[in-house]
Amino acid sequence: MGDETVDGLDAAVPAKKKRVASKKAAAKPVAAPAVNRADMSWYVLKVQTNRERTIRDALLKRIHGEKLEEYFGEIVIPSERVVDTRSGSHREQDRKLFPGYIMVQMILNDETWYLVRDTGGVGDFAGAAGKPLPMEQHEVDRMLGRAEQQSTAVPKVKIGFAIGDLLKIREGTFENFEGRVEGIDEQSGKVSVLIEIFGRSTPVEIDHWQLESV
Repeated sequence: MGDETVDGLDAAVPAKKKRVASKKAAAKPVAAPAVNRADMSWYVLKVQTNRERTIRDALLKRIHGEKLEEYFGEIVIPSERVVDTRSGSHREQDRKLFPGYIMVQMILNDETWYLVRDTGGVGDFAGAAGKPLPMEQHEVDRMLGRAEQQSTAVPKVKIGFAIGDLLKIREGTFENFEGRVEGIDEQSGKVSVLIEIFGRSTPVEIDHWQLESV
């Protein structure tokens, strides 16, 4: 009898251990803490000029494909709205404030660094000696604040002249007068031109579409 009881206990012990092991194996793994956007930093990317929008779209596509959305926030091309009136048309369009640069909000680690650097058209992170440096908060506020302010402001008129350019007035009261640009008002679309009237240099304001380069 005694021997049978001991044998029965010995046989039951492994089964008990197996049940304990099975319960441990079935335990769910602890989920990694979610990434908080407040922990992200802003970085500046040097990219190919005139391809900023295409490169941003390619970067967004890669982030989605690699399922790394939680490590990225906003990807911004700082710009302002302007009105292009060339060729007699009146068309609003975006004008980049910093051509050749994109701002990226992200958590920087080996995986995200490689994804960004391996995206076509991206040159490098802005920083010292090739080391990505996060932007200071005042820099972010300046760049993003300016971009947000411009996006809600009245669109500026795109004027293809610069201070000091020699222009000819092609119509109006001062038709055929020539003078140099003294000032440009992109809000009103007017250009201040310094012309000579009765032997004296006099500034006059002319609508930009009434002017042409000499």
